[in-house]
Amino acid sequence: MIVELNNVSILRNYKYILKDVNWSIKKGEHWAVFGLNGAGKTMLLNMINGYIFPSEGEVRVLGKTLGHYDMRKLRKSIGWVSAAMEEKLHPLSEVIDIVISGKFATTDLYDEISKEDSVHANACLNKLDALHLSERKYGTLSQGEKQRVLIARALMAEPKLLILDEPCSGLDIIAREQLLSIIRDLSNDKNAPTLIYVTHNTEEILPSFGHTLLLKEGRVYSSGQTEEMLSQENLKDFVPYPIKYEKSGDRIRIAIDYDSM
Repeated sequence: MIVELNNVSILRNYKYILKDVNWSIKKGEHWAVFGLNGAGKTMLLNMINGYIFPSEGEVRVLGKTLGHYDMRKLRKSIGWVSAAMEEKLHPLSEVIDIVISGKFATTDLYDEISKEDSVHANACLNKLDALHLSERKYGTLSQGEKQRVLIARALMAEPKLLILDEPCSGLDIIAREQLLSIIRDLSNDKNAPTLIYVTHNTEEILPSFGHTLLLKEGRVYSSGQTEEMLSQENLKDFVPYPIKYEKSGDRIRIAIDYDSM
């Protein structure tokens, strides 16, 4: 198992942020996590990465139980692409250095770099169609380019689990589709790590994410095959307002139906 959450709850200031969460991810599965703002998605990710411990229940990641293993070691096998990571990177750092830093789980380079490190970093950039950015300063990149670099950085350590936390946030429609195309190719690679894609936009959930967890107000609303989770009937009950439901090819789009309110 890649991730196992058994009856997990997080209590803060006498209020449950997560409550009775049960969720498991097997090797080879790619999951989407869908929830509205305030659903508890960020808390869930922080817990999987070992930054927050559950108030109740048990968390196991890559076979290791939270609280009984050095999470600093475990995080080297977990890639996490998030806005929080982007904020830690220096705008004047070269892209190639940022990618290589992923090997050491740092935000800057303090270790001696080998030729093999540089070759591997360029291969990671190439996989993200970003090799041409290798000598650019990070601060000069567009938001879409930054996301590609962050994913390449996460791949540098050859993680067993890769978490993409709302990677399309702030992207225009063209940059979004370009990034989703790259993520689709990555997820279909036979050597790809297990992927968790977190979003509050159903349009971003690609068919390669065969499983989806619906998180609502800190609880698992439902989880299972994406086709079932994103059905009109299931989403109609999940969203607390009337929705318009559209299916275009293999993508789902929902919007609030103001005419029915």
